Amino acid sequence: MTTDNTSVRFDTKIAVLLREDLAPWQRLNVTAFLVSGLGSTLPEVIGEPYADADGTPYLPMFRQPVLVLEGTKETLTAAHGRALSRSLPRSVFTSDLFATGNDQDNRAAVRAVPKDQLDLVGLAVYGPRNAVDKVLKGARMHP
Repeated sequence: MTTDNTSVRFDTKIAVLLREDLAPWQRLNVTAFLVSGLGSTLPEVIGEPYADADGTPYLPMFRQPVLVLEGTKETLTAAHGRALSRSLPRSVFTSDLFATGNDQDNRAAVRAVPKDQLDLVGLAVYGPRNAVDKVLKGARMHP
């Protein structure tokens, strides 16, 4: 948004797709983990640092909104395949990660399963607006 309250239309999109059967705490946890992957490797998605009127500094955040959607397990699997076929930047969260307690075990859990057999519960994707829309076909906005 600009200071005059007019909307900015971005050429790119950041989106998270969550499996519809997740508990509320899982939805929040998965979303946080997924977007951290995008922000840490794609500097163009991060804006400038914040500061309040007293000059207290705050960390920068995404420069554009993050859309959160939901879908069935099948929708998530299809979106994952489309994201791969379009070579879009993506991060995944599998059901196995709910049983791990650290980053090393998380990576090992994903590495142990072939891509077409991952039990996906979340997917984040970034790219051109139209490409991301095609990847997310069949998903609906998170309530």
